[in-house]
Amino acid sequence: MPHSKQAEKPTEQLDGEQFMHKLAAFHEERGTTLETSPRVHSKPIDLQRLYKIVLEQGGYDEVTRSRGSWRQIGLEFNLGINTAGAYAFTLKTVYYKNLAAFEIKDRHNKTPPPKEILEDLTARGGDLLTRTLDTFRQAPAEDAEASGEEEVTTPNGNKMDIDEPGSGTGRSTRGLRQAPPQRVLFQPDVSSSRQTRTATSHGQSPQPTSAAPGNSYSAAASQHSMPHSISNYEPRPPMPLTLRGVVTPANNPTRFYQHVAQSQVGQKRKAKDMTKPGCGYDGPNIYVRTLQALRSGIREEQDYALHHLVKISHERGDKFRFEAFPMLAEALGEYIRGITSEYYDIKWKVDYTESDKSINALDGLNGTPGLVERLKSLVRIDVADELEPKQKSMHFEKVKEAGLTMRNLSLMEDNAKYLADMAEIRDTLTIVLSLPDDPRLTELRHYLLDVAEMVTRYWVMPENDPLYRILLDEINRSSDRGAILTSLRAICRISMNLKDNNNLSSVPITVVEKLASYLLLQDEELVGAALDFLYQYTAVPSNVAILLFHSNKPTYRLAPLLKELCRLLRHGEVEVQAKSLLQHAIPDIPAETIPDVPDDLLRQLLQMDEPERSNTWLKCVFEEHKDSEITQIALWQAYQSRFTPFSNTGLANASGLLPAAEFIKNVSIIFENATAQVVNGTTSKFIIKGIRPRHTPIDTRRQAYLRCLWQPPRTTKPCDVFLPKPEDLYTHILTAHIGVTRTPEGGEGAGEWDQSDAHIIDMDIECHWSHCLRFTHGRPRLEKSKAQLARHIKVHLPSAGGGGGKPKPSSSSSSSSSSSSSSSSSNRTPANATYPFTPNTLGPHGAHDPRLLVGPDGRPRPRADIDDLGREPVFQAIAYHNTPVDEHGDPAGLSLTAVLVLRNLARNIPKAAELIRNGDVVDEEGAVAKRKDGPAAGAEDWLEECFGGEVGRMLVWSLGFNRVLAGYVADVVGLVRKGKGE
Repeated sequence: MPHSKQAEKPTEQLDGEQFMHKLAAFHEERGTTLETSPRVHSKPIDLQRLYKIVLEQGGYDEVTRSRGSWRQIGLEFNLGINTAGAYAFTLKTVYYKNLAAFEIKDRHNKTPPPKEILEDLTARGGDLLTRTLDTFRQAPAEDAEASGEEEVTTPNGNKMDIDEPGSGTGRSTRGLRQAPPQRVLFQPDVSSSRQTRTATSHGQSPQPTSAAPGNSYSAAASQHSMPHSISNYEPRPPMPLTLRGVVTPANNPTRFYQHVAQSQVGQKRKAKDMTKPGCGYDGPNIYVRTLQALRSGIREEQDYALHHLVKISHERGDKFRFEAFPMLAEALGEYIRGITSEYYDIKWKVDYTESDKSINALDGLNGTPGLVERLKSLVRIDVADELEPKQKSMHFEKVKEAGLTMRNLSLMEDNAKYLADMAEIRDTLTIVLSLPDDPRLTELRHYLLDVAEMVTRYWVMPENDPLYRILLDEINRSSDRGAILTSLRAICRISMNLKDNNNLSSVPITVVEKLASYLLLQDEELVGAALDFLYQYTAVPSNVAILLFHSNKPTYRLAPLLKELCRLLRHGEVEVQAKSLLQHAIPDIPAETIPDVPDDLLRQLLQMDEPERSNTWLKCVFEEHKDSEITQIALWQAYQSRFTPFSNTGLANASGLLPAAEFIKNVSIIFENATAQVVNGTTSKFIIKGIRPRHTPIDTRRQAYLRCLWQPPRTTKPCDVFLPKPEDLYTHILTAHIGVTRTPEGGEGAGEWDQSDAHIIDMDIECHWSHCLRFTHGRPRLEKSKAQLARHIKVHLPSAGGGGGKPKPSSSSSSSSSSSSSSSSSNRTPANATYPFTPNTLGPHGAHDPRLLVGPDGRPRPRADIDDLGREPVFQAIAYHNTPVDEHGDPAGLSLTAVLVLRNLARNIPKAAELIRNGDVVDEEGAVAKRKDGPAAGAEDWLEECFGGEVGRMLVWSLGFNRVLAGYVADVVGLVRKGKGE
């Protein structure tokens, strides 16, 4: 029956995970395998998306009937326009194996066919909804004919794709090879060579081998089950051959002679343009060409080779390996050694038999011993003082090119290892670096020193090694910065890549002296190389013993070296400010009442007009605080009570008070974060959120007034008089609380303090400033008098230049913190402290008992917190001088190397002292090193001489103020103390 394109049942709206879970459950129940992540043309296929696309086009049967539909679906999965057709059948197979049976059950609500005629077969054909065992057996060919697929393959040989003979479709099979045509005897065809329409209509068909394996489920193959194309198969008729007659003088003499004439002309042209022997061959590549040219010994060829080798080594040096071009390194070394003939009458040769003992023979296996002595025994050639010939000048230039080539190639690690294994390269470096000083050789020396820097990492160089002695001599006698720097690096890298240690033995003391002098230079690169050398040198106790032995000679002192090392501990330092907390912050207690306005401030306010007067009053007695609030009625009543008494006295301006609504509105304008709110409850409360009363008012210049905290005995609160200046407050305390008077006007000393009873001892005199304990119990009895009390009062007052205000925390130096500590020790309480004392602070006799001081939580405060009531945190700022670090935060640079040298000295000086005491140290002259003068040879004396005095102070400074090197400096100090037996 025909199948409708419309969906018979809506597809379930499931997400990806739910869909795959339901699909997996279906396959598990059916007993088939689900491919959860199929791929077509290396692109993943989303099964849910493929399922939805096929259902939108009517289902599997409908898509299969429509030609080209699977190709279009392939384009939805980006299989490509050119490859979508090729992979259409693969995509169809993915749906057929994983989703076809699920579609029949889920979409059409039918029982799918058994897997033997569905999943176990290929995706050929359609009509899955009507497929059963009986119908599938009876009409397999009909299914094939109705499949309508564009892409047909037989990956498993399940079904052959055979065209009907004479169909004229021209489609050839992809799965099976075609049968070869039958062999027939040659029969000339005298008819026309043009094929007839009947002949071209027959396509080439393969020979059938067996029935389609896709029908293997049938009991037995029969004539009825054989495909129609196989049963009607006929062999292809033989294809007639097309023959052309041969032109001969008999059948076509004109054409024949024309062909002969053309052939003769072509042969003459070929003879004229014939390639000569050896021509037309590109020859070897440039690498082999330069190698052979360098080894040829022909000057022109060698010049050509060196010109190109310099360019190759510069541009392609990272890929040009010596091991790929045998004898290249040997040829370069031989050419460089040839420069010796310009100074000595000698021509070097390399011997690999160890039998040639001639003076010009180099041992190519183990290196040549006594090579420096051979050079010294040679007689130098006399050079005429005249213009240098061009040929000789070119020789020097080409030798420098050879040295530059070797230098460039040695920068590659593989080439450096290759050169290090060649004994003749070591001899070449020794020979050239031993040649006389000549400006023409300066550039070549630099090239070969660079080579030595790269290859010494793979060499063990004892103290008698000729190249080692030459490098030390280069440091000692040369004034060329580049040569000295490269020689230092070459020595410091000796045996770096080997397990052997580089002891740097037999180093002349003059070399150490010269390196110590380099530490004074402002040359970071040269100083760094010198420190690297000293670090390795001082790591050996015997070398340190040589330093100690020479430290008492006029030409060398060890103490200056240590001072320079300590100076380098600050190289590249950066000042970093670090804060340390001295006193914790303690929040202040909110003021319980609105403070009174001092008289001088009140006079200024009365001269103002509204609303300026009310606005200024609010700023002077209130401050912003996000968690505080005040009722609108309390604020309005305070404003009224302050200015209403002066409205009719003539002291104030004629303008009256502001209306309540306008006054409350101005509060939100003056204070940005203040808002008028209504708190709903049993009774609504109108408040101003975000402001609170100040403890002490401020003046119009925003300077805080000074508050008198003098609290007489048996009173519950301090004086609370606000005065603008410390002098005014001091005068107020003397006159109002201590009872000191001034001399009346008109008399002698008018206006001066009356000191008639100032020095009379009165044991009842006490200081009632806040919680001061100076003259109270717990202190030694003093000879108390008014003069002494007056001097004491000054410690409670801020300095005259402070201008009042809340004390600020220390933030700049340790001196401020020390002054704070001294104030605390003398029980100083600033006059503008914000904490009033509650009755709980009164003792049984009305005096302030510090043990009864309480904090905001009601619990007693310890004595240490008394001075911190209502204060901000107090910090101590320390300036640290930190030296450079690397990307991981670890110490780096010259300062690190300097402290490592100091650590080596601190560790090895006791060992070196023991070696000197036992006579186990021999200096560079071969004499036993023993200290005969100066301090005793004990380790304690050596350490005191080296690390005492200024050096010790510099180390302690670095320990305290250089956080980066503090750990290393601590190791140095610890080793020194350990060596002294402390």
